[in-house]
Amino acid sequence: MKSNMKKLQITNYKLQILTALMFSMLFKINFAQTAKDTGKYSFSLKQCIDYALQNQGSIKNVMLDETVARDKVNEVAGMGYPQINSTTQFSNNDPSRRMFMVGTGSPSFLTGNKAIPAGEVAAFPNFFQLQSSGDAGVSISQLIFNSSYLVGLQAAKTFKELSVKTTEQTKIQIIEGVTKAYYLVLINEERIKLFDTNISRLDSLLSQTKVMYQNGFVEKIDVDRLQVSYNNMKTEKEKFDNLLLLGKFLLQYQMSMPLESTLTISEKISDFKVENANVTTPQKSNYSNRIEYTLLQTTKKIQQLDIKNLKLSYLPRISAFANLGFSSQNNKFDYFTKSNLWYNYGLYGINITLPIFDGLQNFYKTQQSKLKLKKIENDISTLELSINLQMKSSEISFKNNLLSLETQSKNIELATEVARVTKEKYRQGVGSSLEVITAEAAFWEAQTNYFNSLYDALISKVDYDKAMGTLTK
Repeated sequence: MKSNMKKLQITNYKLQILTALMFSMLFKINFAQTAKDTGKYSFSLKQCIDYALQNQGSIKNVMLDETVARDKVNEVAGMGYPQINSTTQFSNNDPSRRMFMVGTGSPSFLTGNKAIPAGEVAAFPNFFQLQSSGDAGVSISQLIFNSSYLVGLQAAKTFKELSVKTTEQTKIQIIEGVTKAYYLVLINEERIKLFDTNISRLDSLLSQTKVMYQNGFVEKIDVDRLQVSYNNMKTEKEKFDNLLLLGKFLLQYQMSMPLESTLTISEKISDFKVENANVTTPQKSNYSNRIEYTLLQTTKKIQQLDIKNLKLSYLPRISAFANLGFSSQNNKFDYFTKSNLWYNYGLYGINITLPIFDGLQNFYKTQQSKLKLKKIENDISTLELSINLQMKSSEISFKNNLLSLETQSKNIELATEVARVTKEKYRQGVGSSLEVITAEAAFWEAQTNYFNSLYDALISKVDYDKAMGTLTK
């Protein structure tokens, strides 16, 4: 009896810890909802996951990042298209800038018959330029060859690939969180049902014992013992009611569903079978199934493109250009009449830039990039070891939880039979109330252990699927 009560105290202590943890998580929730939603929902696990994948803020952000990555590819590609700019300028010089010259002591075509003393500076009106001028032109440039552009286009596409994989990683994290929270609600609902059944059984037994006491067949202590057990079970049931409510809040939080909404679970725990699960780890790990591994591989590819870009930067950069336009000058600001004369001009050419010496900057940049690549390769090797360990440990954990679940299932059958026989003996007057209470406590403990094992098995199944890279929608 003492052993059973001690185990029940340990179970209650675990429940208190779980309650505290769930409260701490709920206090971190941002209750400022963008839109009030007080609807009622009855969801299956798949529907909960679908809702979360549509409403989670994290998935919305990575989807936006994915769109940004696609736009980045188009932005880089646009550098290879013709670049066209137009410029129109009108200016009026009033007064115009003067022309300056140093005197030679002799007459010139600027001074006419006058001579400016040698060494003196004289200013004259600028008769080479009229007071007002206008220019309207178009400049066109076209990239012909640039290694950085070609590598940059590859890098932009790889960056887009990285954003898509980041989105997939976020989806897996959401699926994991929603699934575990969903299982917690399912388990607690089943526990509530068992509480109702056990309370009903104890209430019936307590009523019978009171009648037996009134007729002098049992002592007052027998009634008190059963009353204490009944009161304790009622209290535990109230605790689990609160835990169930907290579990639903946690599930709604994982789904990004407003807490004002009412969520009910449309499935039962019997819909999820884990007893006959096939738990085997392949001899050779397929790392590409793990999104973390493919993310690192994509990061490695980006770093390799950076090294390639630095090496090819010594190649010449070639581009063509053209400047076309019309210009005019006038002695007054008037360019929109027929009398004004505009003359076209044009300039065409090819620009070739060949790096010769940059103070070894590019060399050291390449060395740094190679070291970063080495770090990524080290991270990949470490991740491979981690994946191997996760696969093995999740397999062992899942198998152990399945064994424990099988054992606890048999224990429930045994405890049920013991409780039945003990009650029957008590009704016939050949057993004591203490034996009944002990049998009921053992039965309740067996039920608690079974559902703990069932929850552990379900959670370890999620961890196993994640380790194998098969936890997908």
